[in-house]
Amino acid sequence: MPLADLASYDITPERGFLCGYDASTVTLDGAFAEARAIALRLPEILPTGKVREVLEGSLPAITPAMIAALDEPAARMAMVHYSFLVQSYIWGAAEAVTTLPAILAVPMAALAGRLDQQPLLQYSGYVLDNWGLIDPAAPVHLDNIYMIQKFAAGTDEAWFVLIHVAIEAQAGSALALFAPIIAAAEAGDVETARNLLERMVGIWAGINAIFDRMPEQCDPYIYFRRVRPYIHGWKDNPALGDGVVYEGVERLGGHPQAYRGQTGSQSSIVPSMDALLGVRHAADPLKAYLDELHIYRPTGHRRFIEDVRTASILRDFVSRTGHKGLTDAYNGAVKAVADFRGRHLEYAASYINKQGSKAAGNNPDIGTGGTPFMKYLKKHRDETAAMLLPA
Repeated sequence: MPLADLASYDITPERGFLCGYDASTVTLDGAFAEARAIALRLPEILPTGKVREVLEGSLPAITPAMIAALDEPAARMAMVHYSFLVQSYIWGAAEAVTTLPAILAVPMAALAGRLDQQPLLQYSGYVLDNWGLIDPAAPVHLDNIYMIQKFAAGTDEAWFVLIHVAIEAQAGSALALFAPIIAAAEAGDVETARNLLERMVGIWAGINAIFDRMPEQCDPYIYFRRVRPYIHGWKDNPALGDGVVYEGVERLGGHPQAYRGQTGSQSSIVPSMDALLGVRHAADPLKAYLDELHIYRPTGHRRFIEDVRTASILRDFVSRTGHKGLTDAYNGAVKAVADFRGRHLEYAASYINKQGSKAAGNNPDIGTGGTPFMKYLKKHRDETAAMLLPA
């Protein structure tokens, strides 16, 4: 089954899974503009410790009907701002709270329903839709992008997010090769498949080079204490018990809701590569967690992963041909993804696991998604490396 055009999945070769529009030019009017102005002041409000009082006393009432009237870019931009407001309300003071007031819960739930996402901060709101271009005529590159909505406004926070933005953009040219690679495998075209995979390995060298730059302007100590506390979710976090009650959202019945926190594992890049390369993970709690994260991705990106998984016969094709050059190229792609996962593991160790503090809700042994991440990341890396084919 051939893949649809990238655009139908909300993907572009130039930007990958990043939003295809210029988020910094999206206008929000009326009550949405008021809420946005407050959200953009979070770096000033959060240090006071009074963020909950400010939000409860200042935010305008926004109804589901008002959200239904927004166009797609405006809804996504509003989702960015409200996601940050929600996280700030829950985590922005000395003690976390387990009830989200209706002034935040109602618009957050309505935006999530409109976009078929979950009502808290996700990778899409933290990274994919939360950046702008300094020079609109220049490409998406680390020297030409900025973070729109922030919690603390420090260089470390922005650099952490912008490294991810740059990686997503770099991945776009790799995603553009998926359909031709699948077509070459279906046609039994060894040389075309080999050449395309070699090109993909080169692109992944660039992705890993960007990832290597994380320590340049994001310090582990600052990240752990000034960035990470705000991006936790409500699931498997002892500080929140059974989760968060969304006041005023009738369909939730007043029951606590437990959602996974924002995590780079919600990015669609690596799952897409797994699908293309035929990388499989053992049926265990790690796989169950990865499967659960799928609903936290934008709808089009979910469809892309699912369609690639259905369409790709690449691994079987490479195995069947036994062609050394093709096998080497395939293994190069597998190794590039394993290397990326290895870098992720190294950063998880230095930025989180070695930081020592066990402040409420910010445990260095538990990921923002609510898992024992070091164990999971090691297993994930090793499973990927184990997929190398004999040359």
